[in-house]
Amino acid sequence: MYLEIKNRIELEIKKYIRSIDKLHSLSSISPFLFKSIKNFVLRKGKRVRPLLFIISYLGFARKTAKGLYRSALSMELLHDFMLVHDDIIDKSETRRGSPSMHAMLNKYLKKHKNIKFSGQDLAIVAGDVMFAMAMHAFLSIQEEKKRKEAALLKLMEAALYTGSGEFIELLNDIKNIGSVKRGDIYKIYDLKTANYTFATPLAAGSILAGASTEQADKLFTYGTYLGRAFQIKDDILGIFGEEKETGKSSLIDLKEGKKTILIWHAYRQSGSKEKNFIKNTLSGKNITKQDLLKMRGIIIKSGALDYAKKEIASLLSRAKAINPSLKMQPKYRNFLDQYSCQILES
Repeated sequence: MYLEIKNRIELEIKKYIRSIDKLHSLSSISPFLFKSIKNFVLRKGKRVRPLLFIISYLGFARKTAKGLYRSALSMELLHDFMLVHDDIIDKSETRRGSPSMHAMLNKYLKKHKNIKFSGQDLAIVAGDVMFAMAMHAFLSIQEEKKRKEAALLKLMEAALYTGSGEFIELLNDIKNIGSVKRGDIYKIYDLKTANYTFATPLAAGSILAGASTEQADKLFTYGTYLGRAFQIKDDILGIFGEEKETGKSSLIDLKEGKKTILIWHAYRQSGSKEKNFIKNTLSGKNITKQDLLKMRGIIIKSGALDYAKKEIASLLSRAKAINPSLKMQPKYRNFLDQYSCQILES
């Protein structure tokens, strides 16, 4: 089921890129803009968001409406829009093993001298175009008007909350790690990751299919637990993963001074010498591979790595406990649990 749906999503992305160009003549307006967006959108990805949207819809739908797969692309395009802006904020030069959008545009601008704008400026605009494409794609499904309005509202809320999560995460970086609370970190996880990656695709798909508010809310909660677990896993990869595995430098999270559950627990369980090192590393700019190796040692010694893994297991169990009460068709309900485990293990 996974490969079948994912392959259809991949095919639909290619068809949509051609369709949006034909409809709005993007390649005529700016061949460079169109090519930049096309190359970014077509990069290999897990397609988690549209896949969950489709599974949720199919689990409740009596029949499949036309335009489902095109509408599901809204989840992926919203993700792409956010990635472009996120990479600018994080000053990340890579994304999915290739240059980030702004890095790609900066490379193009190198041959032009004395210009008053940068690749970052162009990338912001390209990201905004992707956001418009996301809204356009969503409306493709031929479902009842009230359902579409309710699901679209959910999608817009996801954009609002994700932006808010990014905002407070940046402000959180100003705080001393000693004053950061566990709840502060989970609030950011929920707003920035869980909402638009898991909770909203699941809830919006079910709403479109005619599921009750109670069922949509249960799926939203399921997605929130799953999203928290996914973010913790990502935090672990950010420190312990290799660049060829993650597609980004293993120094990024430390350079950005991110206060993750992993770092938070390590700080609380460490001695004064280790605490000073954590503080200095999070506030420093010239982070080295040696700093990373030392941080890894502190995290393991403090028990933070084991703590984080237990949190993942606990959150997954809480999500799966909701599953029996979902009134989805059994094969889709069962697939949801299987896929959730797959996401956290891969």
